[in-house]
Amino acid sequence: MVVSIVTVEEQVRGSLAEISRHRDPHRQISPYAKLQRQIDLFADWLILPWDADSADLFVKLRRQGLRIGSLDLKIACISLADDATVLTRNAKNLAQVPGLRIENWLD
Repeated sequence: MVVSIVTVEEQVRGSLAEISRHRDPHRQISPYAKLQRQIDLFADWLILPWDADSADLFVKLRRQGLRIGSLDLKIACISLADDATVLTRNAKNLAQVPGLRIENWLD
């Protein structure tokens, strides 16, 4: 399995936000367990990096006027730089990215 570092970031940020919402340490047990499961899962996957090629593509596409969310565009740029196919239900936005291969296995 392969995942982008931006996808990992999104998942971890969500878990950390949930942990920080709870001041009671007992209410943090479940969110910490979720975070641990995420880390364990991602440890078995190849994580595609955000690198100079990805960043260059990001700047190029923004200069061309492509207007999709920054995190979606980062995932697209990582996928383009690594010649990967994006699996997503968010095909509408990502379809705007020239040359990006997209599949939706949920339909």
